Amino acid sequence: MLKNPWKPPLPMEDPELSWHSLSQEEALTRLGSESSDGLSSEEALSRLKRDGPNSLSPKKRKSEFLRLLDHVRQPLVYILLAASLVTAFLHEWIDSAVILAVVVVNVLIGFFQESKAQKAIDALSRAITSEAIVIRDGKRQQISSRELVLGDIVLLQSGIKVPADLRIIQARELQIEEAALTGESVPAFKETEPIEPSAVLGDRKNMAYSSTLVTYGTGRGIVVAVGDRTEIGKINSLIMSVAEIDTPLTLQIKKFSHVLLYAILAFSAIVFAVGFIRGESLYEMFIVSTALAVAAIPEGLPAALTIILAIGVSEMAKRGAIIRKIPAVETLGGTSTICSDKTGTLTKNQMTVQEAFAGGEGFHISGSGYSSQGEIKGTGDFRENKALAECLRCGLLCNTSRIVESENGSTVEGDPTEGALIVSAEKAGLKGEGHSVFPTIDTLPFESEYQYMATLHKPKAGESEKAYVKGSVESILSRCRLQLSAEGSEEPLDNDRIVLESERIAKNGFRVLAFASKSNFGEGKSSISHADLEDGLTFLGLQGMIDPPRPEVIDAVRECKSAGISVKMITGDHKLTASAIAREIGISDSELGGGALNGKELAGLSDEELLGTLDSTNVFARVSPDQKLRLVKAFQSKGMTVAMTGDGVNDAPALKQADIGIAMGITGTDVAKETADMVITDDNFSTIKSAVEEGRRIYDNITKFITWTLPTNFGEGLVIFLAVILGIALPILPIQILWINMSTAIFLGLMLAFEGKEPGIMKREPRPKKMPILTGQLVARIVLVGLLLCAGAFGFFELALLQGATEAQARTLAVNVFIFGELFYLFACRSLSGSVFKVDFFSNPALLGGVASMAILQVAFTYVPLMNSAFGSAPIPPEYWGYAIGTGILIWAIVEVEKAVSNRILSRMRAKKGATFGSF
Repeated sequence: MLKNPWKPPLPMEDPELSWHSLSQEEALTRLGSESSDGLSSEEALSRLKRDGPNSLSPKKRKSEFLRLLDHVRQPLVYILLAASLVTAFLHEWIDSAVILAVVVVNVLIGFFQESKAQKAIDALSRAITSEAIVIRDGKRQQISSRELVLGDIVLLQSGIKVPADLRIIQARELQIEEAALTGESVPAFKETEPIEPSAVLGDRKNMAYSSTLVTYGTGRGIVVAVGDRTEIGKINSLIMSVAEIDTPLTLQIKKFSHVLLYAILAFSAIVFAVGFIRGESLYEMFIVSTALAVAAIPEGLPAALTIILAIGVSEMAKRGAIIRKIPAVETLGGTSTICSDKTGTLTKNQMTVQEAFAGGEGFHISGSGYSSQGEIKGTGDFRENKALAECLRCGLLCNTSRIVESENGSTVEGDPTEGALIVSAEKAGLKGEGHSVFPTIDTLPFESEYQYMATLHKPKAGESEKAYVKGSVESILSRCRLQLSAEGSEEPLDNDRIVLESERIAKNGFRVLAFASKSNFGEGKSSISHADLEDGLTFLGLQGMIDPPRPEVIDAVRECKSAGISVKMITGDHKLTASAIAREIGISDSELGGGALNGKELAGLSDEELLGTLDSTNVFARVSPDQKLRLVKAFQSKGMTVAMTGDGVNDAPALKQADIGIAMGITGTDVAKETADMVITDDNFSTIKSAVEEGRRIYDNITKFITWTLPTNFGEGLVIFLAVILGIALPILPIQILWINMSTAIFLGLMLAFEGKEPGIMKREPRPKKMPILTGQLVARIVLVGLLLCAGAFGFFELALLQGATEAQARTLAVNVFIFGELFYLFACRSLSGSVFKVDFFSNPALLGGVASMAILQVAFTYVPLMNSAFGSAPIPPEYWGYAIGTGILIWAIVEVEKAVSNRILSRMRAKKGATFGSF
């Protein structure tokens, strides 16, 4: 029989109930359960039927056909399909097939990339499917975690994944790794006492959450939430509620495609109407209008964008950045705010002792991580300070972890804090004075009630057993009356000085531990208890440790700032520790007003107040998953392009909401990786900086390609339009237009994808989200070059006819004018703002190869009979090549002059307005 009568569990009535604020008895009573007997099997089955299984609700998904159809419903795809239909109507089956193949490739790439993202929810569902040990009918049973219900009593022990959200009702040295939810770099110690209702997730020491891992000790808890009502379930709901974010590039391409589509249709309709009014037949005008549409369609644009981005993906992979969603490559280049996690990204995720105090003297310990390389420096020789030696020896012996050497370096097997203590002792030369010299007789594990750990060791010959104790400063000092001097003698405890030193170390973000010993037990001591350590300890010293920043991160943060990118730390760690790291690596600068907020303070801010603090706040500590999501949305509402890093399940909603989500490859969970747009293989912030740099290069090259390709379409359209208006033969046939567009896109335009980064690329301000792909200056240049191509092709077409050439020869000359005009214009596009003479001519071998190949193809187009038959071309006399090449050189020279004039104008505007203009 259950002592507590069943009541409907409050989570069904009040989801905001703070279980951590209730006592054990209240929690058991509310859930109608008993700590010793648990639920009956009948009651558990009843609750399972009522509440459903302990699993996450899957997201309702579109069918694969509908998802595929979404990728077809794009303006540029419509344009390409129209081009394919038109060329098929003209019986140009090869051209029609090529354009259709471009459509298929683009659609399939987008479809398969999207399919990867669907794995995120599946990974979340797998995260809580495990076994659970429960007490039912007064007996211990092992069941599937899906069968857990509210009120079940779950047993916890080392190595077990927590199967649901639990209120801890028993704990013995219980430690749980909660990094995936809270971002904490060390396991959390658990206790049973009630905690204030306002405590944030990371401070709820009497709670255990689904998907976290028990690393030490034992305990039991009562299930207070299952399935979607768990913390991980709430994260799942957040992920499903976050809408897919279009990247700036996809938004701009959509807008550009719509404008282009409407312009082509309008232009074709005008030509059709003009010709019909002039008395031309409907069939003839249909053919001409079709030619105009084909001329205006940039057939190579979608394929070129995909290939340029794919090349960027490959380059980023070499730098340790794996792109999961291709448009993310470009988004990186426009990043204006990076919201970075701390542990493992900005820091090494390796606790390191850097400060010590013993024998009245302070010491600094160099080195980082679990390598024993480093020095100990103080006002005097550390070897002469016997208190320091005992303090470090205490850390070495009062320890259950060990350092493991491997090909990949040193790692800790056990608690990271204990690993740091082993390393600090080794730096003092105490490696040979470990457990083999002082064997452990007994161990008193850490308990949150006492706030210390103790070990008892066999003495050297002629000495009695000795206990070493480490723990919180308050706990250790309360048990000490004496301290060890630098000379090794015992002296009265200077409590005030020690507290002052511990506060000094803690203010710098260090975790501070105190160390003590006791040896006056008498002979034959074989065990140790808390009663033995209530008093009579001798204080040995303090050690302050921290997860140190990666050295290369400091330079990376500095470069980001010079590029106008603000870096914000969003972490689950403590505010003090986070602020110290932020100051050290340059994220937070007190002179610039860089402050810090914790989750509790953040919760008290309205949306308007939060927006007002974003610029002056660089550190957000102890934040919950929904607060991370709120922060990303707040930055985006200010028009910022946000990159968000993360590794835990708790980061997934924010990763999905961000313009670009970046997951850690080493420490990242499957959920984080599947949700993110990019995964960095070395978990290093500096890799993000390199990816941003690469993203800017790629965006530059996309802009260069668009600036290069559109004048051709504009010029071709003008040629057709003028021919209709003037009532003369078309200077270029539709099939020849397709040849120009496709061959130049492949052999000339795509070569811009291999252009290197321009000087000062990381000195620019980030590109605003609403900034169009083409600036006013570039649009003017496109119009200028289009007019020059039209004038050259139309003029030389008429000139050739006047000189007695056939229409086929005149058209061949017009085609060559376009080809060589584009060829020379390509060199001007290698830099959209600077002189071509400032670009290393041989820095892009692919471009030079493409130019040579295009020239050879054009000779074949002109003189090979098969090409003449296919494209309506004809051999031309040598002087016609001079016309075509001369036109190209003239276009190149005019564009270079235009760039020089524009730069002068911009320089004067800078001088007058003091504005900062980035390169185009």
